[in-house]
Amino acid sequence: MKPIGKLLKSNMNSYKALNKQIFTSGKYSIVPLRMKDRYAIMKWRNEQIYHLRQYKTLTREEQDKYFETTVANMFKKNQPDQMLFSYLENDICIGYGGLVHINWIDKNAEISFIMDTILEKENFSKHWSLFLGLIEQVAFKELKLYKIFTFAFDLRPHLYKPIENAGFVKEATLKKHCLFNEEFKDIIIHVKFNITDKL
Repeated sequence: MKPIGKLLKSNMNSYKALNKQIFTSGKYSIVPLRMKDRYAIMKWRNEQIYHLRQYKTLTREEQDKYFETTVANMFKKNQPDQMLFSYLENDICIGYGGLVHINWIDKNAEISFIMDTILEKENFSKHWSLFLGLIEQVAFKELKLYKIFTFAFDLRPHLYKPIENAGFVKEATLKKHCLFNEEFKDIIIHVKFNITDKL
């Protein structure tokens, strides 16, 4: 544990790729992924493994290693392939996500998000909508990306209304694209373009 804390101490609070590090909407905010949130995130991922591209239950050792290597390296790069954030209510982490599979040449990225499992049932739309607004600021205003998109297993119909309310448009359905519980499921892709900045 000592090497992880030491390694991340100076890097945890900022991305080289961003001038602005904290994005807020009322009492909610996203900040560069925090070391102290790693076990809560691991718990949520294990509880929600059914809709994630994750094939086995995570352990504390694996989560520590992930933060020690992958997360630490994100803060060091001018153009990381992903930028993850802790999603906070006041200062309490209630979710996390960010931009993944960032394509710096073509100026696009996929949005990833997961929240506290307890909040999912009654507050999913609220937090998903808030997060979309915050991550859009990162993608369009800070990084000047041209396109952001969601790539989701067709398992959770409630996922799509907040996406479309946020201005995303359904771009494609990849039919029978992923095997889930011995059954092939579709992938639904929604996109939003940055129309405020000209390239």
